[in-house]
Amino acid sequence: MTTFNDGSPLISAADVARDLASERPPVLLDVRYQLVGAAPGGPTAAEDYAAGHLPGAHFVDLDRDLAAPPGAPGRGGRHPLPDVEEFGAAMRRFGVSAGRPVVVYDGAASMAAARAWWLLRWAGHRDVRVLDGGFAAWRAAGLPVSAEVPEPQEGDFKPTPGLMPTVDGDGAAVWAREALLLDARSGERYRGEVEPVDPRAGHVPGAVSAPTTENVGPDGRFRPAAELAERFGALGVGERPTAVYCGSGVTAAHQVLALELAGVEATLYPGSWSEWSSDESRPVAVTDQPG
Repeated sequence: MTTFNDGSPLISAADVARDLASERPPVLLDVRYQLVGAAPGGPTAAEDYAAGHLPGAHFVDLDRDLAAPPGAPGRGGRHPLPDVEEFGAAMRRFGVSAGRPVVVYDGAASMAAARAWWLLRWAGHRDVRVLDGGFAAWRAAGLPVSAEVPEPQEGDFKPTPGLMPTVDGDGAAVWAREALLLDARSGERYRGEVEPVDPRAGHVPGAVSAPTTENVGPDGRFRPAAELAERFGALGVGERPTAVYCGSGVTAAHQVLALELAGVEATLYPGSWSEWSSDESRPVAVTDQPG
């Protein structure tokens, strides 16, 4: 597995504060986002950001900056991978440069922040980490919060995509049959009991249920590496190569991050269930077991 930074893709609130006071402060990206199942009627991610964020952090809109529009040519699912040039331009506006570290965070559990982490890694940035516990951890540490919106900056980051492995729908079917394909959605969605947003309920035949929410503790921080390794080992990780999907390729990135913490390199299916379930020619399973 490729080693980035000091070997960990995570960083603590205290270490972010220390680095911000250094001669080489990181670019901060606020990636708060309302994932499927969030309570309606609450503040939007942009409103949360406006009310307070890490000093100097730029707000990143997941739908606009970290994904192509649904149905983009050649890219399926609700959150297709973004156009490389547009992604690079957005990151440069936030000050992202090849030689400057980046820290990404969201509200707490890093579900959305992991998408930014994965995309930057996929696009070739070698110094990007996730604030473990997100904005909640920063506040809990008593660190300063700002409502000031930083001016657009001009970084020099130029994406070179493909540095994190991906697979398409046909490949995901092969992974499910011949290797290990993890479904990062809730157990209810995996079993086909509910489907709040995508065309069909169920899962990719052969996929194994591995809800992303079990990667973190009640405080939103990732579980210790040993616990994650034990969890994934019980699911068959380590015996076979591993790929991951979710609803639209967002929380699956969180699973890739958790697997990296456990010492495993995993492949992402970006189109995920939203792409798979929209293709009537693809089979769907609704049992509680793989297959």
